[in-house]
Amino acid sequence: MNCEFRDPLLLAIALLAPLILVVASRPASAVRYSSLGIPDRSPKSWRVRLVRLPAVLTALAVVCLAVALAGPRTPDAQTKVSREGIAIMMVVDRSGSMNARDLVKDDLSVDRLAVVKDVFRQFVLGSLDKGPGLLTRRSSPGSNTAGRPDDMIGLVAFAGYADSLCPLTLDHGSLVSMVEDLEIVRTRDEDGTAIGDGLALAVERLRQSQAKSKVVILLTDGVNNTGAIDPPRAAELAASQNVKVYSIGAGTDGLAPFPTIDPFSGRQVLEPTLVEIDEETLKAIADKTGGRYFRATDRDGLCEIYAEIDRLERTEVTEVRYLQYTEHYVPLVIAGLSLMAVAAVAGGSVFRKLP
Repeated sequence: MNCEFRDPLLLAIALLAPLILVVASRPASAVRYSSLGIPDRSPKSWRVRLVRLPAVLTALAVVCLAVALAGPRTPDAQTKVSREGIAIMMVVDRSGSMNARDLVKDDLSVDRLAVVKDVFRQFVLGSLDKGPGLLTRRSSPGSNTAGRPDDMIGLVAFAGYADSLCPLTLDHGSLVSMVEDLEIVRTRDEDGTAIGDGLALAVERLRQSQAKSKVVILLTDGVNNTGAIDPPRAAELAASQNVKVYSIGAGTDGLAPFPTIDPFSGRQVLEPTLVEIDEETLKAIADKTGGRYFRATDRDGLCEIYAEIDRLERTEVTEVRYLQYTEHYVPLVIAGLSLMAVAAVAGGSVFRKLP
């Protein structure tokens, strides 16, 4: 049992017990006289043998009361911690344009979505957690993040339509696994950029959350060209639910290396392809909801953007720890008072000393 004392210095009172024992054991006043009689060697009675019992009981009572005053207690093993995190929905574009190879300098083998997934992992788990594959290097010192262990995070991916891949969860390991499985659309029927649908679906997921602070991080590299809900309407919906949107435009606005199949050789080659980002719409969404718009033209820039969002949404987490104790002084007080009472009664009756 892990027992401790509230005021351990009061245990020093117990050091008075030997002194009390000596004082209480002193015989009553007597008259000395000489005698030539033969000493009585008969066996002593039980009263004579236990004559010091009241003194011993008094000393033990002092020890019990001293320990009780020191406040013996056992701390409760359970500690209640109150944490208030943020609800974050990540909205990620997985349309065909995310196959462009312009976010990693001097490495045209890595597409935009692979970079986004790697930075997403760092944002959720912390930048010291290295990602798999080619993107194992750490971000610059200014873009380090500590992860979001106290936040509910969910994932919505969109191309021609939006899909809720992971609800708000604290199981960030499973969330990151789902992000790793995210792929760029392969067929034309699925392709497109439904920014409004993706944002609206994220807002609906956040609407069901009880968190006080709700955030959407919307990342796209294109222009809204499909979907049932246009971006301005989705932004109004977010604003009505007090959802703040941080929008990110990722990639080059203009020509970007894009893998295509050479019709003559049948091999995959990289050709400059015109891509466009609707920055005006993304800025309008952020302004409407009280968020911010960011532009990322490479991986380091994207890391710094997520680190900035991480700093902006680091609300103070209030930790209230309730540590309760089980007090043990009551039995000791009862024992001490009982011993003193027994000592007083015994000393005044059975073991009474005549003056």
